[in-house]
Amino acid sequence: MTERSTVAVVGAGPTGLLLAGDLARAGVDVTVLERRDTGSNLTRAFGVHARTLEHLDARGLADEVIADGAPVDRLRLFDRLRIDLSTLPTRFPYLLITPQYNVERVLSERALAAGARIVRDARVTALRQDPDGVDLTVDGTSHSDTVFRADYVVGADGVHSAVREALGVPFPGKSVLSSIMLADVRLTEAPPNVLAVNAVGDAFAFVAPFGDGWYRIFAWDRLHQLPDTAPVTLADIRDVTRRALGTDFGLREARWMSRFHSDERQAPHYRVGRVFLAGDAAHVHSPAGGQGMNTGLQDAANLGWKLAAAARGAAPHGLLDTYESERHPVGRLVLRSSGAIIRMAMVRSRAGRLARNVLGGAALRLPAVARKAAGTISGIGIDYPRAPRALDVPLQDSRRLYEALREGRFVLVAPESAKAAIDARPNDVVLAPPADPATPWTLVRPDAHVAWRGGPAGVEAALAGIRPGS
Repeated sequence: MTERSTVAVVGAGPTGLLLAGDLARAGVDVTVLERRDTGSNLTRAFGVHARTLEHLDARGLADEVIADGAPVDRLRLFDRLRIDLSTLPTRFPYLLITPQYNVERVLSERALAAGARIVRDARVTALRQDPDGVDLTVDGTSHSDTVFRADYVVGADGVHSAVREALGVPFPGKSVLSSIMLADVRLTEAPPNVLAVNAVGDAFAFVAPFGDGWYRIFAWDRLHQLPDTAPVTLADIRDVTRRALGTDFGLREARWMSRFHSDERQAPHYRVGRVFLAGDAAHVHSPAGGQGMNTGLQDAANLGWKLAAAARGAAPHGLLDTYESERHPVGRLVLRSSGAIIRMAMVRSRAGRLARNVLGGAALRLPAVARKAAGTISGIGIDYPRAPRALDVPLQDSRRLYEALREGRFVLVAPESAKAAIDARPNDVVLAPPADPATPWTLVRPDAHVAWRGGPAGVEAALAGIRPGS
């Protein structure tokens, strides 16, 4: 049996669900294939950074995600290192602590409401592409040897991606840490409202509040390395947390515990013909900084509008190639930044830890260094070479730019006098007069990055790069 879809997304995690929602909102026929038969509330991801919240805001979802989370505006690393997120130039100057399944729930509801189809218990076993499309062979209880035919396929199916393996794309890198213990717990003593990370040479731990009485703990013991399948006990978590942080905060209950290993890997290419890789299928990072899920969601935000344009036959030449050229360097940057934090945590000697704390603390007291660190971790400071992040400027109609982006189209921030320039492409561009008349004329991409900035004389040439999608 063969089933047909314009785009097939493999993997119903946050990356795949955001992408499916964007495509369905744009009127693209999209099917999500998920190997799990039900959703899972067991999750390693625990935080949503500022740039990701901006992307959710541009879809009208940020407030719902924030309602079930706890904002943390300071990161404390290794006693002396402080990263202040409260001064970030954004409506969301903090890290939102919330479990991954909360993000998945919101994104799943949006995707389904927009018309996406989610097929569970559907395991991809083979992939074959030709110049006109891609065939996915899918196995499962209700889908034995079913073939899904799609114009494009996106592998968002995690570190063990069946799509990446079927393409033969390597996944070079290495395991950085093994036997990391992970738990959601209740504490008798509430720690300060910061994300605290500390390491003592043979152990490190961090604690983050979910805001509902539960806390996420990561703990690692250099002296007690066990396989991922080994059970975790409260005594194990208490011991490592006490050694690393000086207290276990009266840890008294866990709703779940797990053990895993942390890899650093990145695929050399994110696109092979009509097939794309996103999220953990394209890159995996250490948990330090909480950037993994966020990087995947930002992959999806970048790719979704480009695939929608291609599906409508409206993509300018080379547009799909810009997904890899823009997102691959970001994945590499996140590998470096999260890797640096985890390697600082693993410093074993007392002298090395002292140097780390003193030198790192001194560096972070320099305003430029502090801004760079906060911008990198939060994603706010990450731009594309020719497409910087768009600021959320106020508009004349009392809305903000990111609210105008909720239609999923380009937004031209310009006076009403620019209306004639966009009348020929009403399905592609929204005019949004700014509240401040001194604001430069700015064409903003659907993923909240600037496509062009200038004045009246250049707007026609800028709009000419957008092919009508009607």
